[in-house]
Parts: sequence; structure tokens; C-alpha cells
Amino acid sequence: MLIFRTNKLCFSRILKGICVIICIHYQLFPSSLSHVRRSDIRRRGMYRKAPKPPIDEVVSWRLSLKKLQESKTGQLAFREFLRTEYSEENILFWLACEEYKTITSSNEIAVAAKRIYTEFVQVDAPRQINIDCGTRQEITNSMSQPTLSCFDKAQRLIYKLMKKDCYPRFLKSEIYQGLLEPSEAS
Repeated sequence: MLIFRTNKLCFSRILKGICVIICIHYQLFPSSLSHVRRSDIRRRGMYRKAPKPPIDEVVSWRLSLKKLQESKTGQLAFREFLRTEYSEENILFWLACEEYKTITSSNEIAVAAKRIYTEFVQVDAPRQINIDCGTRQEITNSMSQPTLSCFDKAQRLIYKLMKKDCYPRFLKSEIYQGLLEPSEAS
């Protein structure tokens, strides 16, 4: 019964997070609703054009990947960019590891470690991350007794990959450049 409640609580948190991400995504990128008629959107109250993040916040993302990831809006914009580059698994893994480090219950640690492993780390995982076989094997070996630090090495590797490869391209992308443009209300 305790495991069911724990899983139900985790599922509830995940579901809330997904709903928030979807809402913010459509606020930042309303053009992705192009398949829905605007009259339907207005009538149903689905579309409320959200203001862009403040320009000074967007400009601050140029300072570092860390600064970008400290901003929820920055995370979403970077994730949208990575999705277009077919490498969204990198930010999803990094975020999953950040959330994993906050878990306090040993039962939840085991369940979350298994979920991260099967989704991102194991060979042929649905969102397999690009890490070396030694790191992958270390994580595989640690799955019998997972700790809060079992994904740390892989997380550092993915962060370095994003910092050196994806982040510079994001700063040149249409997504980032579009957020730098003054809003229509200005």
C-alpha cells in the first residue's frame, strides 16, 4: 500500500510538471498551436498570449548555460531548441537527475533510479543519452543498490556536451533570437 501511495504521489508530481510545461510551451511558442483555429482557441479560452520573459533575463542567458538553466523559462526555451535538434534527451536527463538528487525516501530512490536508467541510460533506451560505455557500465552496476550520486558522472558528461555543443548553437538559434526581439506591447 505504501508503494502504491508513493507511486501515486510521484505520478501526480510528474503529471503536474507535464501540464505546467505544456502550458508554458504554448505561451512561449503559440505558433505551435497553428493546427487549431484561432476562433476555437479564443472561444474556449485556450489561448492567452503570455508576455515574453523580460529582455534582461533573456540577455542574461548568454552569460552561461548555468544561468540559462536557473530560469524556468530558459529551460523551456532551451528544451524546445533541443527538441528541434533531436537531442531533447540531454536536458530531460539533466533535469531528471536534478530532481532525483532531491529524493529522501530509499524506496523512491530505487524506483526513480530504475526509471532514469530505463529511459536514458540502458542500451537501446527510448531516450538514450550519449555517454561512454565505461560510465554506462558503472551506472548499470550501481542499479542493484542505487545512491543519490549514481548518475553524477553521466550528468556531468551530458552537461559538458550541452555546454560545448548545444548551448552555443542555441544562442544563435531563431528561438533565442526571437525572444531577444522587443515584444509587440513595447
